[in-house]
Amino acid sequence: MGRGRLRIYLGAAPGVGKTYAMLSEAHRRAERGTDCVVAFVEHHDRPRTEVMLHGLEQIPRRELAYRGSAFTEMDVDAVLARRPRVALVDELAHTNIPGSRNAKRWQDVEELLAAGIDVISTVNIQHLESLGDVVESITGVRQQETVPDEVVRRADQIELVDMSPQALRRRMAHGNIYQPDKVDAALSNYFRPGNLTALRELALLWVADRVDEYLRAYRGEHRVSKIWGSRERIVVGLTGGPEGRTLIRRAVRLAEKGAGGEVLAVYIARSDGLTSASPKELAVQRTLVEDLGGTFHHVVGDDIPAALLAFARGVNATQIVLGSSRRKTWQYVFGPGVGATVARESGPDLDVHIVTHDEVAKGRGLPVARGARLGRARITWGWIVGLVGPVLLTVALNAVDLGLANTMLLFLTATVAAALLGGLFPALASAAFGSLLLNYFFSPPLHRFTIADPKNIVAIAIFVGVAVSVASVVDLAARRTHQAARLRAESEILSFLAGDVLRGETSLEALLERVRETFGMASAALLERASEVEPWTCAGSVGPEPCTNPDDADVEMPVGDHMALALTGRVLPAEDRRVLAAFAAQAAVVLDRRRLRAEADQARTLAEGNRIRTALLAAVSHDLRTPLAGIKAAVSSLRSDDVAWSQEDEAELLAGIEEGADRLDHLVGNLLDMSRLQTGTVTAIIREIDLDEVVPMALGGVPEDSVGLDIPETLPMVAVDPGLLERSVANVVENAVKYSPPGTPVFVSASSLADRVEVRVVDRGPGVPDDAKERIFAPFQRYGDAPRGAGVGLGLAVARGFAEAMGGTLNAEDTPGGGLTMVLTLRVAADELLHPAVPERERQAS
Repeated sequence: MGRGRLRIYLGAAPGVGKTYAMLSEAHRRAERGTDCVVAFVEHHDRPRTEVMLHGLEQIPRRELAYRGSAFTEMDVDAVLARRPRVALVDELAHTNIPGSRNAKRWQDVEELLAAGIDVISTVNIQHLESLGDVVESITGVRQQETVPDEVVRRADQIELVDMSPQALRRRMAHGNIYQPDKVDAALSNYFRPGNLTALRELALLWVADRVDEYLRAYRGEHRVSKIWGSRERIVVGLTGGPEGRTLIRRAVRLAEKGAGGEVLAVYIARSDGLTSASPKELAVQRTLVEDLGGTFHHVVGDDIPAALLAFARGVNATQIVLGSSRRKTWQYVFGPGVGATVARESGPDLDVHIVTHDEVAKGRGLPVARGARLGRARITWGWIVGLVGPVLLTVALNAVDLGLANTMLLFLTATVAAALLGGLFPALASAAFGSLLLNYFFSPPLHRFTIADPKNIVAIAIFVGVAVSVASVVDLAARRTHQAARLRAESEILSFLAGDVLRGETSLEALLERVRETFGMASAALLERASEVEPWTCAGSVGPEPCTNPDDADVEMPVGDHMALALTGRVLPAEDRRVLAAFAAQAAVVLDRRRLRAEADQARTLAEGNRIRTALLAAVSHDLRTPLAGIKAAVSSLRSDDVAWSQEDEAELLAGIEEGADRLDHLVGNLLDMSRLQTGTVTAIIREIDLDEVVPMALGGVPEDSVGLDIPETLPMVAVDPGLLERSVANVVENAVKYSPPGTPVFVSASSLADRVEVRVVDRGPGVPDDAKERIFAPFQRYGDAPRGAGVGLGLAVARGFAEAMGGTLNAEDTPGGGLTMVLTLRVAADELLHPAVPERERQAS
């Protein structure tokens, strides 16, 4: 049996209806007689979803014991033994309980697919591995449960389950997603309209890109060259002239009129002397198109209209934007021009826009050479003039006797014209043919191939010599022009290449894509190895099926002793290898820069550690000495025989000693914690625990009546390190008590929000301006005019470090009415160790 097929319902946020849609599809297939079972579906206590499970066979779950509690997971062995045609597996990104068959649920799904079982699954866009940073920047929450993008990309079918943010919030408000006690917190945090809109856009764009990939693959497999206007792609043809900026802006306006429009600006450098394009102007136009969201492409082509159309069809463009010709009216005798040729050859599936501009008909800076070397049309005209011209002259001059000398000059004129038009070989043919006609019709004796007068022999010989000399000079000039033009095109490419690399704007993959695009190759890969006997490894590649060994490449360009640039697609001519060598060298430079940047980041981390250690020593010099001096003075006073201390005095001195020791203990603890954080030696031992077991213990270092506490018993358990959590809360509370007005207690509360729990420490102190809210978390920072005795400024830095070590966050907010609120966000136990949707009643029962 072959591999099963995977269908995924992708959603932008929880509650859009992925599971409901999956169960609806299951009922539809069951009605058609398909053997369909529920391998694992979590209904999250949503009545409508729970009803959809009725009538479907459900595979019993496997029970697992973990840390004194019982949990259920999908029984992969039972599903394999049952061997249904289709299995429903909810929440593809779920992390299995330790002791399960696989660490991740997507790995369970892979086993089912390998066994030939079709799988229907669900996943939210925020759980894709590559989008973790983006989702965190949108929602402020780092997703701990992720699935590799490649697993989702390999799905045979991806269906987007979409819902507007307003409709999803209404569904939340009606209690169709979360329990009523969590609705308000969810609507004010994760389910804010801005968050939902951004996640929805992320999902739509991701699916659109996948659809585009499928379309390109299909067109490639079926060799479809005809343009399909599935998405507006507008190609802008640039010549390097000043009108380019106008064309780019016009193309961007056209793209904005269609959903998902793309703009691709392309400059084609002809190898036969294209134009006097200004590299500075091209650089400005490239910056402009990239700033407007488009891309810039630079390719080499002998025939500009053909190269432009080939590029447009290759990217499946729907429109081409060109500028009206800058040629003067008389120059149209040499041909219709690029714009007219592109419009004529574009066909019905590619629209061509000719845009007027201020440079129309003002001419070009330099004359344009045409054709490869002299061009096919010029060579043809050269042969016509060289062979037909002497015949026409013979017919005309037979009627008028101008004398042999004048006749020879006219024949020489025809030969020179043939040389100017067609080069060496048409001129040689014209000279030979003309000399025969001169001998036969004009040199005595007439109508015979003999020459009576020796002077005529010299004249005809000179005629042939002059014709051959002129033809040779013209041909040499054409070849030199071709070489100069090619070198110019190469220099323009190298100029762009050097500029990109020097500015650090080109990644290795982007540079390899430029190589592939410039030379028209199928794939490009930069390979390296440590020594001659080591296997080759790929440092970077683009294109389908890149080479893994230089010996398998169509073109190999060595870079040093242990690196090579390998291309597939076609064999390059020798003259192209010079530019390719420059690309290869630059690719090696980009790779070295990337590695040096990584080393610089490591060095920066070490330097930061050294700065922290220096600050630690500076802190020791004063903040540790002060309590030590107080303790020593008190002890010396107690041991002195010169003074008789009363019991009250002794108690006061002992209290001072105890207070100093406590300060020392707190200070040294923070210093050691900060040192551990900076060196990366803090290892969180995560386990599930209730907040009401930890938070009260963290208040032991503050006066009893200085803090109010509200920790509901209904809160879900959190996945934390109890020791780190206690220290983090203690530091935050002590800081809040320090800055609160006398007689005004600090309030500590906790609430749950979706997959996290928030602990809020609210004070009524002076507050902190917005621009200083991040600085207060930096090591050795005291806010305002706090005295030296207030500590070394490590409490909040240590608290945030411990929170992040547990996968949480610590941020500062303004307290309504004045003051500062510290928000400590923690993950619920289900987010790290358990199934994210295990109902609380289920956990309590176990």
